[in-house]
Amino acid sequence: MHLEQIHSPQQLKQVPVEDLPKLAEEIRSFLIESLSVTGGHLGSNLGVVELTIALHYLFDSPRDQFIWDVGHQAYVHKILTGRMGDFPTLRQYKGLCGFPKRNESEHDVWETGHSSTSLSAAMGMAVARDLKGEDNRVIPIIGDGALTGGMALEALNHIGNERRNITVILNDNEMSISPNVGALHNYLGRLRTHKHYHKIKEEVEYFLRKIPSVGGTFATAAERIKDSLKFLVVSGVLFEKLGFTYLGPINGHDFKELMESLRQADQTPGPVLVHVVTVKGKGYTPAEQDAETFHGVGKNYKLEAGSRKPKKVGGPLPYNKVFGNTLIRLAEKDPKVVGVTPAMLGGSGMNEFASRFPDRSYDVGIAEQHAVTFAAGLAIQGMKPILAIYSTFLQRGYDQLIHDVARQKLNVVLAVDRAGFVGADGETHQGVYDVAYMRCIPEMVIMMPKDENEFQHMLYTAYRYDQGPVAVRFPRGVGLGVDMDREWKELPIGQSETLRDGRDVALLAFGNVVPLAMKAADQLAREGIRARVINARFAKPLDTELLDELCKAQMPIVTIEEGCSIGGLGSAVLEYYEEQGIYGMAVKRIGIPDYFVEHGGVEEQRIEVGLTVEKITGAAHSLLPRQRQRA
Repeated sequence: MHLEQIHSPQQLKQVPVEDLPKLAEEIRSFLIESLSVTGGHLGSNLGVVELTIALHYLFDSPRDQFIWDVGHQAYVHKILTGRMGDFPTLRQYKGLCGFPKRNESEHDVWETGHSSTSLSAAMGMAVARDLKGEDNRVIPIIGDGALTGGMALEALNHIGNERRNITVILNDNEMSISPNVGALHNYLGRLRTHKHYHKIKEEVEYFLRKIPSVGGTFATAAERIKDSLKFLVVSGVLFEKLGFTYLGPINGHDFKELMESLRQADQTPGPVLVHVVTVKGKGYTPAEQDAETFHGVGKNYKLEAGSRKPKKVGGPLPYNKVFGNTLIRLAEKDPKVVGVTPAMLGGSGMNEFASRFPDRSYDVGIAEQHAVTFAAGLAIQGMKPILAIYSTFLQRGYDQLIHDVARQKLNVVLAVDRAGFVGADGETHQGVYDVAYMRCIPEMVIMMPKDENEFQHMLYTAYRYDQGPVAVRFPRGVGLGVDMDREWKELPIGQSETLRDGRDVALLAFGNVVPLAMKAADQLAREGIRARVINARFAKPLDTELLDELCKAQMPIVTIEEGCSIGGLGSAVLEYYEEQGIYGMAVKRIGIPDYFVEHGGVEEQRIEVGLTVEKITGAAHSLLPRQRQRA
């Protein structure tokens, strides 16, 4: 057993080369056993075992800098850098992070959770290295899915132009989370199928060197012959045209081939791209056969014998299932409805829609900016695009949302998935900023349901709205198990809903924290305090009639939201009163403080920031004495 003896890359280097395949088997067994308990990103890590071993075996981390794009494939890197003993705490509160984390290890030189950032970061690190006169290696590892992101292509262009020493590892497994799409994916597919390209190229170059030169004209012709051959065999040599030395495709599970190619790359000046073909889920048959399902697994997943946890029958519907069902019904009624997603077809519940309406379903790949403006183009021609996008990824299309959608008052529906805390994925994926960054955009409407039934009504309302963009936020996970209405109803834009009457204090809750407000009202009632519970429904526009009514009654307000306090619903309430010249209203905001909340369970995250019954009732108590003194 080699794995138990490895606590650093230096110890890895003591393992004989011929024993590395055995080490790879041990790592795969460890990953399968460990993640069956903790959950985590399985398929992507099984696919990079040999590649990660080879990188740490040949190079010298952390002096040589490995930059993992997205980061969910960095578990093997963590194992080889002394953190195997922490894996029982993976993605748990105060435990091992599921992504690279700088304060966790000196070997994690770049933090990431979003894709397509590694190449830009690598370019910055390489320039800094050269300015300081150092000679360490900079090695970004990027997947073929992440390469479709516009930022990655911008960085490729810059790196190729600057000609600095950077070795880019392209981990090509034909997957991101959902199967990859697009022309670049197809191009890489052609490269994979022409493994004899380099051999043919070398033979032709040898032949040309044997022909006596007949001046510059013939030399130019010879170069054209070589270039033509490239395009004939590979149908375009994109990376070489961008200024890279291209090596590959190579078998990412063959140590000999990996080692030779990485050594060759290290000896080649300028930017080099090593095209490594891997199998997502390698070594675990169910994951190889169903890479999308096994991209990530939950806690206590049955992995040992390749069995799968049986799907639950009955129970509350997941929010993404409600979204998918509603989208299908809308599309059945209206041929102008088009579904769009940036590589989250399955995650957002659109698989069945895509099967039913292939001509009206568009997975544009990891390209959020493009997704937003693509939806704008659809809308400007009279279609009704519904863009399913995670809150944390919508951030990447912010300029497009302002410039291309809202400014033109286009009717784009944003189905903002994973709004609020997301649990184990942690700070890079928390969907807690979108209300603040969208609320300041003119023409935006922002709503969030209290339960899955109200969610379908909100989607219908957004579909019917024709005055500009609408964002319908919804949380990760399952609903409350409420009855689902057969018929949709259109909700009045900007109108809240009173769920419980009371005259002592108003609990104004937004979205998935409404049940928490109801529990707090129950506790206050036991203490003799009558709380009015209001389902805000809309963060923009506000229910100003309600706010005027509360002001007239001088009823103190506690706002509750699972989003950042700065710029959220509570801020909107305070802004409204300030704009009206009302300065005596007692308002207490409960939301997420001004720091990044790390990974853990959602309930643990709520407790940490004070989204609890105790905090809400405490806030109500703190306001009541002020109100009574004025009376």
